[in-house]
Amino acid sequence: MLWQQELKSSVRSVKELVALGYVPPWEQERLNAVEQNFPICVPRYYLSLIDKGREDDPIRKMCIPALAEEDASGAFDTSGELSNTVERGLQHKYKNTALILSTNVCAMYCRHCFRKRMVGVSDAETAAFLTQVLSYVREHEEIDNILVSGGDSFLLSNRVIEKMLSQIAELQHIRFVRFGTRVPVVLPSRLEDKALLSTLSRHAAKTPIYAVTQFNHPNEITAASERAVKRLRACGVVVSNQTVLLKGVNDDENVLAELMNGLTSMGVVPYYVFQCRPVRAVKGQFQVPLSTGLRLVEHAKAMLNGHAKRFKYVMSHETGKIEILGAADDGRLLFKYHQPKYEKDAGRMFAADVSGGRAWLDEAPGGLLY
Repeated sequence: MLWQQELKSSVRSVKELVALGYVPPWEQERLNAVEQNFPICVPRYYLSLIDKGREDDPIRKMCIPALAEEDASGAFDTSGELSNTVERGLQHKYKNTALILSTNVCAMYCRHCFRKRMVGVSDAETAAFLTQVLSYVREHEEIDNILVSGGDSFLLSNRVIEKMLSQIAELQHIRFVRFGTRVPVVLPSRLEDKALLSTLSRHAAKTPIYAVTQFNHPNEITAASERAVKRLRACGVVVSNQTVLLKGVNDDENVLAELMNGLTSMGVVPYYVFQCRPVRAVKGQFQVPLSTGLRLVEHAKAMLNGHAKRFKYVMSHETGKIEILGAADDGRLLFKYHQPKYEKDAGRMFAADVSGGRAWLDEAPGGLLY
């Protein structure tokens, strides 16, 4: 089956999930209300990874809507994306990086998505604003890399990806391009498209291309996803991974260690483990306390070789990307700005009290805890 057909056949309603036995009928009415606020899209390939006999199946938790999404605590923009938008579809939070929100289409709507507010534009609109976006990048030579995100950037048409890479190649100050994508994980058939692979291969020979994907659990590493990664690597694309620490999915040191070993075994570079953001309809269901997260990460790293534990445990905060370093003698956690929004924070370390199960730096009265 072509990937386009597979995408069209995705499950897109609570009614379908009930009929297929993934949701109990008595939850249907309440989950219909959840669906109105947060749409459903699950490729049948990804559904097939669920163990129906396990209510706590980690794959289920990432793709099947839950009553926990009725929880309205949290916020929709937890990292200041709106304030960093400089052009339609373009963010410039970090000096060296331009972030293009290229589409609002995903192969799957992850239940833990930090863009549940669906920021982005449709594929049809991308080409229209691309000229303006790249004009901004051309005028800001401090930008040396472009991250094409979304939505899922590999859900753009081959035509748009070709046009984008061709125009980026003309910008002499751009050292590399990244594509943010869950396609290898949730719709690996997309990477059977020879036209896409040809485009990536041709452009990777001139401008380095990275695919930044998101494997969150070892059960996502399958023969199909391994083939997808292998195809990308054969094109000269470097594949790295950003895992999100998720309660009920990978909040276990053995699971994290198995995941990182699985990634390195197929040539994927472990890049970050992200603290889950306090997003509305996500926070209550998926966030792990920071002190627990640090313990899990350190225990997992103790089981890994040097390559598998290269990742950093970080949070994408409004003020920048902050690494969670370790615990101080007084029980506070130590943090360091890995990539600051403001130059004054470059390299700055601080300690914060995250007792009481705090899962984000802004949870205490008065704002940041440092």
